Amino acid sequence: MEKFVKLTGVAAPLPVVNIDTDMIIPKDYLKTIKRTGLGKGLFAEARYNEDGTENPDFVLNKAAYRNAQILVAGDNFGCGSSREHAPWALLDFGIRCVISTSFADIFYNNCFKNGILPIVVSQDDLDKLMDDAGRGSNAVLSVDLESQEITGPDGGRIKFDIDAFKRHCLLNGLDDIGLTLEKADSITAFEKTNAQVHPWA
Repeated sequence: MEKFVKLTGVAAPLPVVNIDTDMIIPKDYLKTIKRTGLGKGLFAEARYNEDGTENPDFVLNKAAYRNAQILVAGDNFGCGSSREHAPWALLDFGIRCVISTSFADIFYNNCFKNGILPIVVSQDDLDKLMDDAGRGSNAVLSVDLESQEITGPDGGRIKFDIDAFKRHCLLNGLDDIGLTLEKADSITAFEKTNAQVHPWA
């Protein structure tokens, strides 16, 4: 998993509450277990018209936000079914950070396991960041996980809290497999000893 230390990029505003995982990645795209290729389906029902053409009014189709790496969204982001394809789709599109006032628990935890930083801020701070994100190509935010700080285009700073263990995992690029592999020497030693003590096992 790619490490997350500091990210500076365009932030796209999505001032919609209760964005569920079906809106993030519709069920039609759930037939694959691959993590790549899902970016084209991100917010598909909002991004595309019925004939498959792009909806010019959707934020990620606007020229300034096509390469957005940060999403500033309304309350309760990621609610609904617990599909891991949702963070996969965000990451495949290029989104590495989502900022909201709250997240659904399962989606929130899945983000950390896939190298995405979900940040919870107050409503006042979200309003400021939403305003910053509305500046088009000038909507550049810097997110520093080490200092737990977001810097806006005018230099304003917002601090955020994060669980220390989750922060450690993102800073070091550790998903569940990576965490297990950190104990590889201990696991190997245990298996070797166990084989000697219980040769029949």
